[in-house]
Amino acid sequence: MKTLLFTLLTVFVIGTSNAQTKKTMSSTKPYTILVLMNATSKWLSLSREERSNFFESSITPIFQKVGKTTKVNLYDSEYFHSKTSDFMIINTTNFEDYKLLLELLRDTKIYGEPYFDIVDIIVGQENLFEDFNEKFKKEK
Repeated sequence: MKTLLFTLLTVFVIGTSNAQTKKTMSSTKPYTILVLMNATSKWLSLSREERSNFFESSITPIFQKVGKTTKVNLYDSEYFHSKTSDFMIINTTNFEDYKLLLELLRDTKIYGEPYFDIVDIIVGQENLFEDFNEKFKKEK
């Protein structure tokens, strides 16, 4: 009986914890994520046709898989920055899909060869301070 009670209590606690995590990590206000990257010599040594074929066969399907909640835009910056040749701006309302996006990219040559070094990842939400201001007004 104690084992059954402990098991039920454990399932309840885990279920409640997962629900709270999902509630916290999903938001109506989208996340904006900047992924700063630097192209490696392995990427640059590919022909333009090889790069296009790789992108179409390996990357586009990943973007489509998370496309309902996650939008990815790609940018070149090698003309303007010495440490970051490229960057992605990712907008998502579902943080789990963002994490899936990165995990799927990790399974490709983007990370594996690597074709790109990930310089930094920056996550934010637009005007988040306004939400906190509203919260503090209500608490007064």
